[in-house]
Amino acid sequence: MPTASGPSTQEPPLPTARDLAQATEEHPRLPSGPGERFAGYGIMGLPFSSGHVLALRRFGGSSIGPGYTSVWHRSPAGDWTMFQDVAPELGCARYFGPALARTVVGPISVRWPEADRLEVQLEGPPTLAWTCTVSEPPALVAMNALARRMPERWWREDRVLRAMAGAAHWTLGAGRLGLTGRTPGGQHFIANPLVTFAVSDSRARLDQESLGAPGPLARQDRLGDFWIPQRGLLVIGRSTFEPLPTDRHRGRPRETQALDAPPSPS
Repeated sequence: MPTASGPSTQEPPLPTARDLAQATEEHPRLPSGPGERFAGYGIMGLPFSSGHVLALRRFGGSSIGPGYTSVWHRSPAGDWTMFQDVAPELGCARYFGPALARTVVGPISVRWPEADRLEVQLEGPPTLAWTCTVSEPPALVAMNALARRMPERWWREDRVLRAMAGAAHWTLGAGRLGLTGRTPGGQHFIANPLVTFAVSDSRARLDQESLGAPGPLARQDRLGDFWIPQRGLLVIGRSTFEPLPTDRHRGRPRETQALDAPPSPS
């Protein structure tokens, strides 16, 4: 016997990491207020057992130029290189340049073949093939729920961001985090992790060399006050940097080259 069906009480599914990343590509929402502002997503930092570190920034929106992509690489010796598809002064090297061994400018490919997996590729030299699978463990489900309820003004408060970083340190086992402070270039920065996922698996090959399994560094590294997490975190978010006159910037990368150009002789 047929029965009347009432309105569905089933909650709509939450957006996946790919959904949120693609939304920032199509409709990037820059933070309000003054400063140099960016919106998008990225891997805050991912250390490997070999001592290598990779990070990704994919900003669909920028207040100082076109959206851009940047891949950060730290060698086991501690040298940092930033690959980006815009000039150094329009991307991450603008803020982190004094701490870098070099900046390399050229195309970078980022794609999402699955809802929870992204692929990053550099054609080189050097070549890079990097995949990350992400998940949302219970601790992050709770943290993301709290982040959605935060008043907008709190996202600009250093003390609130320091408290968030401290909570993430204890609940995620990611080591020390820096959501506010100063970059190597001297600019004050604020990072807003609106939604966070954990990297549950990752594989990377740099010039055919496997970087090994993800694993914390023996000693956590940082760039200025931005600490590199001791586990991989994918963040959908936004950043604001203090604008500084050219004469107050603390320098540029020691070397800048095009992606298809040979390195300068040492």
